[in-house]
Amino acid sequence: MLEALLGALSETLYMVFFATLFSSIGGFGLAIFLILTGPHGLRPRPGIYAALDAVVNLLRSFPFMILMIALIPFTRTVAGVAYGSTAAIVPLTVAAIPFMARLVEGSLLEVDPGVVEAARSFGASDGQIIFQVMVREAMPSIVLNVAVLAIALLGYSAMAGAIGGGGLGALAYNEGYIRFRADMMLGAVAVLILVVQCIQICGNRIYKKLR
Repeated sequence: MLEALLGALSETLYMVFFATLFSSIGGFGLAIFLILTGPHGLRPRPGIYAALDAVVNLLRSFPFMILMIALIPFTRTVAGVAYGSTAAIVPLTVAAIPFMARLVEGSLLEVDPGVVEAARSFGASDGQIIFQVMVREAMPSIVLNVAVLAIALLGYSAMAGAIGGGGLGALAYNEGYIRFRADMMLGAVAVLILVVQCIQICGNRIYKKLR
């Protein structure tokens, strides 16, 4: 049992780590565009913002399991396989990018407008305002958002496991549910709870240091 749990845990951590990394990068980039083109942005572009806003809302409205199935052809093209831990990273990332974009956008919007205006009055460029002022001020909040993202992806990875993604979700479904092994089900749940606590504790500690 222990060996099975450790193997499933390694697959889950593999999926969550890379999905968190890729979606954080993609979500951060998308959030920057939303901040730049938004109604109160540095370079307001209502048309571009409306299009990006619609795409983000559309992707966030898809239930993850439906999205994962719909993306099977794309997943096969990108990852070379349609099922397994590596394949699951693709839909996990696609599902998490708009979620992360909204979280980062919210963090950046919370930055004191007076600080932004002060930087602008000193002749700072848009890039300097975003990365040296807004991102720096919002970094503690962004760190907490990454922890929230990782925990959400942990839950998504469990759903992915139930339909061929591997990891703790697959173990709980195949061994715990299909084969009626309560010990395996409880073990998978306990490990998931432990991982969630570790992620949240690490996020909180980094947040306190940055504050």
